[in-house]
Amino acid sequence: MISEWWTALAPGMKVLWSMTLAASLVFVIQSILTFIGADAADNGMDIPGGDFDPSADVSVTDAGNPGMNLYTFRNLVNFLLGFGWTAILLHSSIESTALLLVISFIVGILLVAVVMFLFKWLSTMQQSGNINIYRSAVGCQGTVYLTIPAERSGEGKIQITINNSVREYNALTDGEAIGTGTPIKVIEVLNPSTLLVEELKSYII
Repeated sequence: MISEWWTALAPGMKVLWSMTLAASLVFVIQSILTFIGADAADNGMDIPGGDFDPSADVSVTDAGNPGMNLYTFRNLVNFLLGFGWTAILLHSSIESTALLLVISFIVGILLVAVVMFLFKWLSTMQQSGNINIYRSAVGCQGTVYLTIPAERSGEGKIQITINNSVREYNALTDGEAIGTGTPIKVIEVLNPSTLLVEELKSYII
């Protein structure tokens, strides 16, 4: 039955069906790869091996965001998906080939725009959860979670609040040991996971 249906199609419809089915298959594969986190090939997200720049935000940049790049393979697939299925579904309802192509083209463009907006929104949501510790941690207050040994002889753990979010870091101190539950203040960021702190003393007058 499928072979008879295919044989009966006009050459133009065969091309349209082939293009649309291929785009649909690629779209399904891309979606699966996206959900399992193996979408780096389309995103172009390479991790550089250069020096770490403390002044730079530790987050996904627009350069690696498929929602911010128009000319990507993903957007081509999305356009063909919208264009192809629109043309297939409406070809029997619209007699004018030119009008059908225009409508299909518009739907394809709209689908690309919707997907780009969705990726941009998701990227914004992701970046809002990322914190540049070099800019945000110094001056923050919190409490000791695990005792911090004196004079940088070992690491303890602290919990501090950054941007209304409680986070846990390793901690060192230059002074005396700071016990669990003691209020502290961050005075320096030693590395992305370790902070230099001092005991936060209260003065009663």
